[in-house]
Amino acid sequence: MTLKVSHKGKVSEAVNKYVPELVKDQIASRIFAKDHTLWGKDAEAESSIRLGWVDAAQTSLALIPELTSLSADLKARGLSRVVLCGMGGSSLAPEVITNTAEVDLVVLDSTDPSQIRQALDGDLAKTVVVVSSKSGSTVETDSQKRSFEEAFDEEGIAKTERIFIVTDPDSPMHVQAIKDGYRVFLADPMVGGRYSALTAFGIVPTALAGVDVTALLNDAIAVSNLLCQDLDSNPGLILGAAIARTAGGTNFKDKLGFVPDGTEIVGFGDWVEQLIAESTGKLGRGILPIVLDKDSFEVSDKAGDTLLIGLSSDASISSFDLAISGELGELLLLWEVATVVASRLLGVNPFDQPDVESAKIAARAVLDSPSEEFDFEVSDKEVEIAAFGYSLSSEKLSECLSQLIQSAESDSYLSIHCYLNREKFGSAIKLRELVAQKANRPTTFGWGPRFLHSTGQYHKGGPKQGVFIQIVSGEGDDQDIPGRQFGYRKLIDSQASGDAKVLASGGSKVLVLRLLDIGAGIQALTEALK
Repeated sequence: MTLKVSHKGKVSEAVNKYVPELVKDQIASRIFAKDHTLWGKDAEAESSIRLGWVDAAQTSLALIPELTSLSADLKARGLSRVVLCGMGGSSLAPEVITNTAEVDLVVLDSTDPSQIRQALDGDLAKTVVVVSSKSGSTVETDSQKRSFEEAFDEEGIAKTERIFIVTDPDSPMHVQAIKDGYRVFLADPMVGGRYSALTAFGIVPTALAGVDVTALLNDAIAVSNLLCQDLDSNPGLILGAAIARTAGGTNFKDKLGFVPDGTEIVGFGDWVEQLIAESTGKLGRGILPIVLDKDSFEVSDKAGDTLLIGLSSDASISSFDLAISGELGELLLLWEVATVVASRLLGVNPFDQPDVESAKIAARAVLDSPSEEFDFEVSDKEVEIAAFGYSLSSEKLSECLSQLIQSAESDSYLSIHCYLNREKFGSAIKLRELVAQKANRPTTFGWGPRFLHSTGQYHKGGPKQGVFIQIVSGEGDDQDIPGRQFGYRKLIDSQASGDAKVLASGGSKVLVLRLLDIGAGIQALTEALK
């Protein structure tokens, strides 16, 4: 076991104050005993059916023989390209697991037409598709499944031999898959999506892609023997207390910056971002996770409200006040434990997501409407501009950006929601650093629509501190969704519009930027922010 959590300074003050209380209340052992009363009366109904994750690694070992056999069969048939269709918890963990193992996996977690086409244009003769949805009714995943079914049919490929389903028992997708003759891997319904990394949702696609998931699961099982103990040295209790109670000024530091500090784990911040934001961001409370680089503006913590965590190769020699190192399997379970501990200290239910549905309802309303998704007021430099929740005071792009950014207050954060093809326009993420520097405030970046299944809950249910920039495509390309009355362009624009409207209705300001030429638009934004 290699897991280490080191702390000093203000973090140690929080740890020394709150961990003994957690030990006295036997929080660790009660979590692993699946005590659903830990998060208050109002949370008991939900938590009673959401604690299967504590022993998911052990349970998932039963999948290994079947997955090993299937993987060998696929390899023998020359099927070497694995595509994962899934959103949120169904795709974030598999992406981290395969990237860290340096194993190829095409993760399709978008409704951008060009990104859909990109996945469909791959070598279908060598392709298998894993379709993952806990609810079995996720619109993005269902649409992607329809597209691959049509593509296989057009190529004369038996789709039931190429598409595999991961879902909960008796979900709509499970019922339909049985009718259609698909092979189904059933996940534990007692585990919520963001806690599903060590269940079938995390294990099936990664095993089929070629990852040694047995080692991953065994690492998690080994560390569970430490995380379940009521000890001051329990890293789950230490980390939970640190992220929920480290002081910054008169309040605790409610922004959490993840900084690579020698770790060999690739993209871990993207997975833990969903876990923390969706678990804690509700009732006007919560912790905002921010994925950073070592040279990011926030690393200096000039704002004073960001707790920095070094993701290290050896936490014992890190310069950060809070640092973590370990094997990936260890870290996945560690953060799940720490998040539910932090949620107890914050007084929130870590297993519900009460504000996620609002954006889905708003998107459906836009889908059903014949009108335009957005009403753009002005245009400048290949960028059309609209405002939700406030009025624009200029027709110039640079001044519109400045107006929004200057509205940020001393406890605000800014958030960029980018509804573009992340495979093709990955450089857009560089806008995050420019906004952070210009605003002098912590800034997050999320690819739409996937962030709706991740940080979306925090933005709507957490502290009302967010100031939002939404970027959408105006290039007009589209891709049909088989069996639907709308295509992917209408779907992704409706998701963006619906979320902007919900954020604005909650009192937030949203600046929407439609890029008529995406490459030129990103360049115009870059220049306007300098």
